Amino acid sequence: MESGEITRLLAQARAGEPERLSVVFESLYPELRRLAASRLSAGERTLSPTVLVHELYLHATSGEPLSATDRRHFFVTAAKAMRWIVIDHARRRASDKRGGGWAAVTFTAELAVAADIPEPQVLELHEGLESLGEINPRQREVVELHYFAGLEFSEIAGLLECSQRTVYREWERARAFLHAQLEP
Repeated sequence: MESGEITRLLAQARAGEPERLSVVFESLYPELRRLAASRLSAGERTLSPTVLVHELYLHATSGEPLSATDRRHFFVTAAKAMRWIVIDHARRRASDKRGGGWAAVTFTAELAVAADIPEPQVLELHEGLESLGEINPRQREVVELHYFAGLEFSEIAGLLECSQRTVYREWERARAFLHAQLEP
């Protein structure tokens, strides 16, 4: 579906035709699912790309109408929503790890060998992104679109209406900032 058609459908959804948002999701579903798949860690077993996109749809269609105005704004909004869904999921899992109603188990050598590789530190990344957003919102947006939405630099450049080189520079600066924030 062309960008102009998406913009028209989003305008209709904001004007009181929420079923138009379903059409947008239906037409962009394969791309959204691909983007969601690129954001989930290989060891993740409880949150699949399909679940992530469906959660995104539920968040977008429940409550207040989605305020996205065009394709770019839709993907920015989707990237942010995916980020929050992944963060909420990580928080729930972390609370379970701290004894969220589970019985205590003694850690033995056998359990250590069978343990999975730990999932990425999503919560620490979230805090770093919050700090980055206060300093440079555009760099935060580039990180959200590249890391959480899985878009390539050329796609981000098109969405942000700037050169691919500018996007790459913003990515490098944001990455350096986040690396400094996440170091122990």
